[in-house]
Amino acid sequence: MQLQLRLVALYLFVCVFCAGVLQAQVAPTQSADWRARLTEVLPLLGHRNWIAVVDSAYPLQTSAGIETVETNSDQLSVVTTVLDQISKARHVRPVIFTDAELALVPESDAAGVTAYREALRTLLGARNAQSLPHEEIIAKLDEAGKTFHILVLKTNLTIPYTSVFIRLDCGYWSAEQEKRLRERMAKK
Repeated sequence: MQLQLRLVALYLFVCVFCAGVLQAQVAPTQSADWRARLTEVLPLLGHRNWIAVVDSAYPLQTSAGIETVETNSDQLSVVTTVLDQISKARHVRPVIFTDAELALVPESDAAGVTAYREALRTLLGARNAQSLPHEEIIAKLDEAGKTFHILVLKTNLTIPYTSVFIRLDCGYWSAEQEKRLRERMAKK
């Protein structure tokens, strides 16, 4: 009888533990201060990690490596903060992607989209943002999330196709340096 009780207790413990692990992988983080989470995680991130600043209808992705934090903040201010923090980090640099659909969303269907596009263009300035179809970017995040950490910062913006996706790259090693290294390796 003692053995059976111990086995039942062990079984219940394992069930509760596994449920907690699964919930941690799927449930979004409710952060009172998303800035603190960004500050905490940025030093751990490197090339191939992503930070996405998304609108309020962006889907909760379930890949284990994707962490979603509700910011309850204005999207452009979140983008500004993220880019500012990345610019202070010596180990990473941003590669920015925006939704290709954004350029074609009419003001008549999404009030405020014209002002948003202009504000985003000003905010990004000389940074070279690439535009890709939304589904293609989500697929990239989903694939990367299988191996690498993705931080999704969900904002209160309610204009479609306004998400800004930032793939981190090495801040102290360029693509050109990598190419030269690979060429040298091929000659050996």
